[in-house]
Parts: sequence; structure tokens; C-alpha cells
Amino acid sequence: MANVYPFSLSSNIDSSSSLFSSSSSNNNYISSKRETLTVWMKSLVVQGNGCTAYNDKGEIVYRVDNYDKKNNDEVYLMDLQGKVLFTILRKKMWGFCRWEGYRSNSLDSNVDDKPLFRVNKSCNFLGKESCYRLESSAGKSALRILDNHGRLVAEAKVKESSSGVVLGDDILNLVMEIGVDQSLVMALVTVYGLMRHKM
Repeated sequence: MANVYPFSLSSNIDSSSSLFSSSSSNNNYISSKRETLTVWMKSLVVQGNGCTAYNDKGEIVYRVDNYDKKNNDEVYLMDLQGKVLFTILRKKMWGFCRWEGYRSNSLDSNVDDKPLFRVNKSCNFLGKESCYRLESSAGKSALRILDNHGRLVAEAKVKESSSGVVLGDDILNLVMEIGVDQSLVMALVTVYGLMRHKM
């Protein structure tokens, strides 16, 4: 469905960095065990667009609130306290859209900072090799994030109750592997929601 291309940010991040690498992330967001989040593709703000992620205790871990309109060109992934973890920008070129992710508050209109990642839809006309792949089944709200070796990094599926009742196509069960940068995975899930016009 989509390819994710990494960028290096100054000397801190190697372009071959991985979702598993702590060099590209704040260690507070690296999972020490396999983690499962519930992602609700709705904003907690009335009349807002976005998504909210809950941990297994029912606590809000991440949120995206877009106060302007659906499919805005600039979206912020925040933690519970409202700290911006990623700024995601939609860029339009020659009729194609791509999304760029900037770590934390590193985006400044006066500074020419490079994004941490860029996501293109599957048409790969640039000829670059991707670092991660976002895969989705047509017509389904299921997502798989694979690394460049084809290993599963995270997977989101429509959430079901313990009795097997589907809770809705806007409620996802997101399972992340050990050692994964959860904030980066959530940024990619946010891009996925933007690509599918869920936010």
C-alpha cells in the first residue's frame, strides 16, 4: 500500500535506523515487551477529527486532534499531556500526495529541518528503496507495518469484543513487537488514517 522512507536528522539518526533502534527515538516510547493499544479513529474533541490510543489499562497514551477540518495538511501526534511527538505534513506534487513526519517540535518555519520519515503511496516512481512498508487489505481497516526485511513490526486489526462482536471499523487493536518505538508506529498509523480519510 505505502512505502516509508527514512531521513537522517543531523548526526543523531542514521538513515538505516529502524523502528527497533533506540538511537532514533526517545527511550520513553520504546516498548520493552509486546504492547497492545486500542486505537479509536475519532477525536476526543467535539467537532474535531483525529484519533486516540489507549493502553491495556484503558488510559490514553497518544492522541491526534485536528481542530480545522478532515484531511488537514498538518496534523500533530501528541502524548496524554499534549506534548507534540510528531508533526505530520501532507505534501502535494504533480497530483500525488506524500506525508512527511517530523520528530517532536523540530519543525520551525525558519529552519530547514529534514523529516524523520516520508510516506508515499505504493507507486514508487522515485526508485528509492523503502525502509518500511505499510500494507492494507482493500476495503478493510487492517494495517501491517513491515521492515525492509519483511519482518512484522506492528499490526492493526479491527477490534472485537471477547465474544467476537466487531466494535466498528474505526476501532483498531494495534499490536507492536518488542523494542519498537511506539510513537513512530503511532505516527505511521496516523498517516494510514490520513491516507484512508479517517481523520
